[in-house]
Amino acid sequence: MGQRAIKDHNQWQAICTSITCLLLGLFQTNLALASQPVMITVTKGFGLSLYASDIGDAKQMALGDEGTLFVGSQKDGSIYALVDSDSDGQVDKRYVIAKGLEYPEAIAFHKGDLYVANEERVLRFEAIESRLRRPARPREVYSGLPSMEKKHARAMSFGPDGRLYISISSPCNVCESPAPFGSIIAVNVDTGASEQIALGIRTVTGFDWSPTSGQLLFADQGRNWMGDNLPFDEINRVEVVGSHFGFPYLHGKAVVEPAYDKPKNLNISLPEFELPAHVAPTGLHFYRGTQFPKRYQGKLFVAENGSWNRSSKVGYQIVMLNMEDGVIRSRETVVSFLDGEFPVARPYALLTAPDGALFISDDLKGNVYRMYYKGSDAPQEELENE
Repeated sequence: MGQRAIKDHNQWQAICTSITCLLLGLFQTNLALASQPVMITVTKGFGLSLYASDIGDAKQMALGDEGTLFVGSQKDGSIYALVDSDSDGQVDKRYVIAKGLEYPEAIAFHKGDLYVANEERVLRFEAIESRLRRPARPREVYSGLPSMEKKHARAMSFGPDGRLYISISSPCNVCESPAPFGSIIAVNVDTGASEQIALGIRTVTGFDWSPTSGQLLFADQGRNWMGDNLPFDEINRVEVVGSHFGFPYLHGKAVVEPAYDKPKNLNISLPEFELPAHVAPTGLHFYRGTQFPKRYQGKLFVAENGSWNRSSKVGYQIVMLNMEDGVIRSRETVVSFLDGEFPVARPYALLTAPDGALFISDDLKGNVYRMYYKGSDAPQEELENE
């Protein structure tokens, strides 16, 4: 294998197409250890480039009809709009759509409008892509979210039925939380009518609909403080509206919660697939592009945000779930941001780009990466510091 040194940001973007990529200067302003090399592992044939940086703690993303990438933050309290006007794979225009919001990580785009969850409300910025410089005052379309006084994770996306689906995670490590905590709801943004789609969830920030079956799948993070290897994180499938997925009574398929007894008449829908404990699946997305080879097209990708409640680190990677006859059989790593015990990034959300690349948000450094396919004949290289 050839050995080459990457000495600057642009050179890394051009070279990072092999199994292992060495970063020397890419995060010079963001990494405290920028003087030391850090490793990102990318599946052969793929490349990884920095699409945008300095976006607070980048969380959920939404894509506009004209290709604008919207990114929500949490602690930063801002919504960003990113534009690649010359289509060179790197942002050249950026706008702040709103700032000073309360945990606006949950965003969605639909029919020209941007939807943002702010405190107990969902706001709509109308015709947003024509008003990036001066967005109009948002309109409230829903006010039934629980107060953010009890901090909890949320995510939003429009479903095939035109309704806005919102995950409202539980505000605790393990507890019997009151409704609508611990659920996924669907809201008609024209009438305000809502329906509970899934109950008994803990922390859900990633969900998507199967392009083949049309069913909703979501990732749920297991509770903490049960050891390094328990309980498993979950991938769930909603086959019956209103199904209960076990929290807090059952974790994964078989780990019974000692603190709470399951009600006798409660039927629990078991996970479709179990992920290792503490990998923290935050993003879940069916790849809808054609740039990647056929074996990747239509597949389910998961962003594993990484562990904090564990003696050694796991996660910090993008994985693809392999399916046979619609059933998840295995998972394989596509990108790893873990260099030994050092996380280079914490991937949060995933989204198919207009050109078929895959956007990856990073809530550790406030970056958005672009994963793209270069070809199966791309050389396998091990890049080292000279």
